[in-house]
This record gives sequence, structure tokens and C-alpha cells, in this order.
Amino acid sequence: MTGSTPSAAAPSLPAAGGPHWRAPFAQRPVDATVTVPGSKSLTNRYLVLAALADGPSRLRAPLHSRDSALMIAALRQLGAGITEVPGDGAYGPDLEITPIAPDAAAADAAIDCGLAGTVMRFVPPLAALHRGTTVFDGDPHARKRPMGTIIEALAGLGVAVGAPEGGPASSLPFAVQGTGEVRGGHLVIDAGASSQFVSALLLVGARFRDGLHLEHRSAEHPGAPVPSLDHIKMTVAVLRSVGVNVDDSVPNHWSVAPGPIRAFDRRIEQDLSNAGPFLAAALATGGTVRIPNWPVGTTQVGDLWRSILPAMGATVTLADGTLKVTGGPQITGGRFADTSELAPTVAALCALATGPSTLTGIAHLRGHETDRLAALVTEINRLGGDAEETADGLTIRPAPLHGGVVHSYADHRMATAGAIWGLAVPGVEVEDIGTTAKTMPDFPQLWEAMLGQDNTADKDATGGPQH
Repeated sequence: MTGSTPSAAAPSLPAAGGPHWRAPFAQRPVDATVTVPGSKSLTNRYLVLAALADGPSRLRAPLHSRDSALMIAALRQLGAGITEVPGDGAYGPDLEITPIAPDAAAADAAIDCGLAGTVMRFVPPLAALHRGTTVFDGDPHARKRPMGTIIEALAGLGVAVGAPEGGPASSLPFAVQGTGEVRGGHLVIDAGASSQFVSALLLVGARFRDGLHLEHRSAEHPGAPVPSLDHIKMTVAVLRSVGVNVDDSVPNHWSVAPGPIRAFDRRIEQDLSNAGPFLAAALATGGTVRIPNWPVGTTQVGDLWRSILPAMGATVTLADGTLKVTGGPQITGGRFADTSELAPTVAALCALATGPSTLTGIAHLRGHETDRLAALVTEINRLGGDAEETADGLTIRPAPLHGGVVHSYADHRMATAGAIWGLAVPGVEVEDIGTTAKTMPDFPQLWEAMLGQDNTADKDATGGPQH
């Protein structure tokens, strides 16, 4: 669902992904230093560019997760060579990427998108440059995610795209009939449902014959900007870093000049959005969490934690590359606009706050891994909270929470929200904590290491899945 009105009901629950995980309850304020794996957003953007580059590239300290594995598999299907090589990071090997040969023989391909928005949106334009038929499909819930914009965009560029068995398509599954060339030029789309539609086209625009002049026009709200604009700014910065000429000087317009994509050797920043739940632990317990190697001048939306968390009563400092967050005696509510993918973590803290909160500018979250607005309202209220949807966000009022099962809806950020509540509320269990493998495979272990077994109610609380 991508509309601007509140959902009528909670999203349907997918099949349970395993036994419930008993979220650790903190007996005292947390005091920990945490390093998280690489950024999913940066890893998958650079993987796409490496597949189109003018020579071999290397990614250092990339994310190794389900989303990145799906992207690697997709690019291999289209002819890229991707090899793991020893790296110097704590989270797995580096990647060496040999680009797709421009003169590769025609070949059909089948892409499993899983539930990865970056795969289902970023790869179809790349498949249009591939000679052959590429069929895209994914997890059952992936078929509900908004895809019409990218399908219509490809058709507008002269690419044949439709249902695998023929006929029109507006969502997964669909097939792209690639001819090895896309003419490019001026293209108008409505990217109101996701900024990923813009990023998907910009990433490959330099390889279109005439480049790309992309224009966003909102049918529902004329003149409105794309949601999650920070993610488009990230895409533009990444493109410029590999020598692509991008003009974004006019709002809602992006022009990419045709030309080569320069091969690169790049170290991936750690995922600042995924750092959020750990930083939230400092507020939920009144403790301190440090994240070393916090990047300076980053394009990641997660850098907003430095302004969001002080508004909730935390003390936040960045010194010598380490971000330090210390929670206050209470979590304060407030007004939070355009928090994008950070919203589930912000909402989790708001449910523990002493004052009311409103989150605005996040209507597009209804089309993420699940309808996140409906899911958050359902799970907060299930634990005794007081939350409701608005046209473009959430209202959350103070109410004491109690234990219970938090459903993840196959959404990693819903699972981590449940972990945050468990710190402050005894008896919280998370259904399918394994869904965090989408972007952070070791989340339960990192969470428990942050707390330490002597800082939890009992060994069962940190000993992994129960029941």
C-alpha cells in the first residue's frame, strides 16, 4: 500500500520464521562499545556500479547479509564476476568485481529479489542493458511492494517489460526483455512511493546511449519532493565518486551525462541506520553506547541520529571518530519529521517516552518490507501502548508497556524495535528475530554482547531462541 491515508488494518502476518527470541531485559544501564557491519545502501549501490565499470573494482569491508547476497547473485546472473578475497575487516572478506562484458552473448536470467528493495528496483534497469530475457521474482511479500514506477519507467525508455507469461505487469513477478542498449533521454516518473526508483535509474543512466534526464512529478501532490531524498543524495555522491557527471541543481530533476563508469577501490562505511537500535539502547536503559569509526561528512541518513537523539533527552558527542550517546533519566517525546528508515527505531523509543510524539513525512513506509506504520501501531498497542496512524505518520502517546510477543512481519526493523522494547520491559519476545539477517546477520549476538550476560534478567534471556 502506498497511499497517503492511514491503513485500515495491520499487515497480514507471514508464516513464523522460527521459535520466538526472548529479548534481553536490562538490569542496569548499558555501557558498551559497538561496531556494526557495513552499509547495505552503499554496498549495493557500489556493487551495481562495479558491474558496469570500465575495469575490475574492489569493495573493502562490504556488508555480508541476505540483501547483499541477493544483489551479488543477481549481478552474477547478468554476467558480472564477483569473488570473495581476504580483507582486513571484522565482518568478512572483501569483494573483487569484474564488470559485465558489453559484448556478452545473449542469455536469459532469473533474479531472486528476496525482499530486497535495492535488488527489485536497482537491477531491472541494468537488465535492460543485458541481451536476453530476465525474470524477476521474490519472497511472497515482495509481490506486494510498489514496483509499477520502475516498470513504467522502463517501458517509457523503450524497454519491453511485462508479466513472465506475457501481458502487462505492475509488480513482481515480471520480465525484462533486454536488447543490450537503452536510448535514455528525458523521462518523467512519479517516485512518490520510493526514492529507490530514482536511484535505480540514475545508477545506470551513464550507460544509456543519450544519458538520462530524470524528472519526478507527483501525481498526488504536484511539486512535492521525493521521499527519503537523502538516499538520492547518496546515489548522486556515489556516482560522482566514480567519475559520472550528475546535475541535480534543479529540484526534482537529475541529469546524468553518458560516459564511462570508472573502476574503483572503495571501503564501505558501517551502516549508521543499523547502529540506531544500539544507540537507542543507551536511552532505553539510561546508559552509554559508543560507536567508533563514525564517518565524517557521510551521505547516510543514519547520521541524523546525532540530531534526533538529543531531542529525545540524550547527550550525544562525536570526538576522535567515536559517537557517544548517553541516555538521560527519561526519554522525552517530540515531533520528528522525515525520519525515513530510522522511523521504526524512533517510534520504538517514543513508545517508551514520558511525553507524546508525532512522526511525520513517512507515508511511504507503508510500501516498505511491510506496511511499517500499521505494523508499528499494532505492535505498540499489543504491548499496552497508545499509538495511531495519521495520513503521513504516527502519533504515539505515553502508556506503560507490558510483556508480550512482538511480530516482525518479515521486517528487520520491526524485529529490532522489539529488541529495544525488551530492554525496558520484561517478558518481551520477538517472533522471527532471524529476519534481521536481511541487513545484519549477527544482530542477536551483537545485541547480547552489548549487554553482557551479567546485565540481563537470567541466562535464558540471552541464550538465544526459547520455547
